[in-house]
Amino acid sequence: MFKHTHPYKPFLFKEATKLIVGTLPPPRFTTGDLKEGDVDFCYGSRDGQLWPILNEIFNLGLVFETSDKAVQQRKDFLIRQKIGICDIVASAERSKVDASDLGMENIELRNLLYYLELFPKIETLLFTGGNSKNGPEYFFRKHLKEYGLGLRLVSDRIPRIHDFIHPKTKRKIQTVSLIAPSGAANRAVGSLAEYKQMKEKKPDFNTLDYRVMQYRRFFI
Repeated sequence: MFKHTHPYKPFLFKEATKLIVGTLPPPRFTTGDLKEGDVDFCYGSRDGQLWPILNEIFNLGLVFETSDKAVQQRKDFLIRQKIGICDIVASAERSKVDASDLGMENIELRNLLYYLELFPKIETLLFTGGNSKNGPEYFFRKHLKEYGLGLRLVSDRIPRIHDFIHPKTKRKIQTVSLIAPSGAANRAVGSLAEYKQMKEKKPDFNTLDYRVMQYRRFFI
């Protein structure tokens, strides 16, 4: 059984107003066996799409390589935009060493409510995935339930928006369940009526374009 621990501490600072919340990076980030083109930072997999999406939205000129420069570019961007990162899974066990959320067992969650108490300017959680089993929203609902809390539906249109009241600070925090920035979610994107309509009007429109359009609303 492989012990999959999160290799990065939460990237948080007092000015942060938004928080990106995912699960775990691929196991190679835990073992340190990075591939060429990986960035040794949150969402740094060369196969992931979060940083390509943000690169497109903000015209960042990011480099995609295993270098200190690549890491610093991403940190500088997050600080400028007041965006933190705190994935909700601290560790999990896997019988098969892969990046599948469904393959996680004996999962230990981070206490996001504690971090939201420590950083009181955070007003939006950006989930990199929805409420499917072992996704970030799924785990956050489970986390809230431990405190007798739940999410209130604000908008049922994709991406779904909810909110909740923090039990300690009493402030309202919004959550947005973005389509996961992974290749595995491309089939889900392709099945969306909105995507099909856009694809029909513009044949070269693709799943990355759709994510850029969706993410832009919540990151800018």
